[in-house]
Amino acid sequence: MSFDGITMAAMVHELNQALAGGRINKIAQPEADELLITARGNNGNCRLLLSASASLPLVYFTEKNKPSPLTAPNFCMLLRKYVGSARILSVTQPGLERAIVFHLEHLNEMGDISHKKLVMELMGKHSNLIFCDEDDTILDSIKHVSSHMSSVREVLPGRHYFLPHTQDKLSPLDLTWEAFNEKISEKPSAIAKALYNTITGLSPCMAQEICFRASIDGDDAVETLSETARQHLFHTLMRLMEDVRSAAFTPNIVYRQGEPAEYGVFPYQQYGPEYNSVSFDSVSAMLEAYYAEKNAVTRIRQKSSDLRRIVQTALERSRKKQMLQEKQLQDTAKKDKYKLYGELLNTFGYDAPEGASHLEVTNYYTGENVDIPLDNTLTAMENAKRYFDRYSKLKRTEEATTVQLADTVSETEHLESIANALDIAVSEMDLADIKEELTQYGYIRRHEGGKKVMKTGARSKPLHYISSDGYDIYVGKNNFQNDELTFKIATGNDWWFHAKKIAGSHVVVRSKDGTLPDRTFEEAGSLAAYYSKARSAPKVEVDYIQKKHVKKPAGAKPGFVVYYTNYSLMAVPNIDGLQEEK
Repeated sequence: MSFDGITMAAMVHELNQALAGGRINKIAQPEADELLITARGNNGNCRLLLSASASLPLVYFTEKNKPSPLTAPNFCMLLRKYVGSARILSVTQPGLERAIVFHLEHLNEMGDISHKKLVMELMGKHSNLIFCDEDDTILDSIKHVSSHMSSVREVLPGRHYFLPHTQDKLSPLDLTWEAFNEKISEKPSAIAKALYNTITGLSPCMAQEICFRASIDGDDAVETLSETARQHLFHTLMRLMEDVRSAAFTPNIVYRQGEPAEYGVFPYQQYGPEYNSVSFDSVSAMLEAYYAEKNAVTRIRQKSSDLRRIVQTALERSRKKQMLQEKQLQDTAKKDKYKLYGELLNTFGYDAPEGASHLEVTNYYTGENVDIPLDNTLTAMENAKRYFDRYSKLKRTEEATTVQLADTVSETEHLESIANALDIAVSEMDLADIKEELTQYGYIRRHEGGKKVMKTGARSKPLHYISSDGYDIYVGKNNFQNDELTFKIATGNDWWFHAKKIAGSHVVVRSKDGTLPDRTFEEAGSLAAYYSKARSAPKVEVDYIQKKHVKKPAGAKPGFVVYYTNYSLMAVPNIDGLQEEK
């Protein structure tokens, strides 16, 4: 989700509520393209982050502080000189442009009231923070833009500030049906794309949302729209603008399978039941939560990329080996036919003429006629011996391949469980557990003199949930945790859950007397389904049994257990109603 003009409008409303009439206390520049302003606003002291980062421009209130350089940059020093204790009159947004203007009042060197503007432009790689006089003369900017860098606009001290040209886009706040119809009709593109290319302040995601609310497929071509459909689309857009004018914002984050997928300041209707939405009290809280969670997921995925590659390579090799062994095992099914041919030749071979290429005899087991191919250079007894030799060879192959296939299937299941653990890892300690497991089983070579990273108390902990009825539910995040949870933490009367014949987490519900409410069974089943490879399926079959019936075979790999009597339930892999205990 980009920081579009509608999100900006919600942020401006929040800034005005908190800062209008307040006073700046401190200005810091912790990064080359970032300001941290501490102000006393309407709700007490607050800290505002203004980032003109090319990769992630943002503005929001934050509780976190950042260390500043020992020597303040020139832009920061200039702001401190002029507006270090200025009064914030208001915060405005020109139209629905991706720009915010802080109107500031301060006393100049003569003690007279003077006004300044601090403009925040959030425009991707062109984002900037620009400090202007009241007549829009640029005093300085956090990024200087010369004529060599941009032929459209210079951003340098002494130049006149103006907002960049927005490619003839229309402002939705004062849009007429005639202008909308004319502009949309001339766009040879998909409807959603035509919307965000025509209307100021709309991101691609919001354009799709407007199309969805208007019951229109945003990927259809504009030419397919009838005039009635265009009018409906226009009125849907206008209803959204009414919510913008009245500041009826609902900051929210849309999650898919526990990961943040999108954020917005209006509830999304375009997402299906596999998504869930969480609302926030402020745009700042939404942005901080979204990017913190997004960065955490991204960071873990980046750090786990090497492990994922190792596991994926090993999985592909193991699956290929399993496929070849299964084919080889199928080929050994001929052994019984060769044994029968040998036995029949020993019994009826004397009837075979010399040099015969086949012999038709009666199968004394079934009474059916059997046509036996013969090597006409050999006698009947020699042909019988050759068939017995083939039988013996295939029997040995079957016995050896059966053992090898069992080992390969076990290896594949083990690697799939590790792949699932990588999918649900949330910390570097989780990755350390997985790396140690891969090292112990030879997928990663341990360096000479290297020490095990696993020590008592050094492992990450299982996930902990509280059911709606107050029961503790624990979820193992990797095979080491699964073993510890099932055989060290759980007691005999606790209930154990696992997705049926699918790589997934062990889930344990604590129960003193072995009884649980039906709702807790369902919630534990949902957790087992969610933390399995089948989490994207609409429903997952889950086995559950009391822990005392779960056994671990001698020498089995971590996370592998056996049980012989169990119950089953169909669970939906949705854990929205469950709160994780930290």
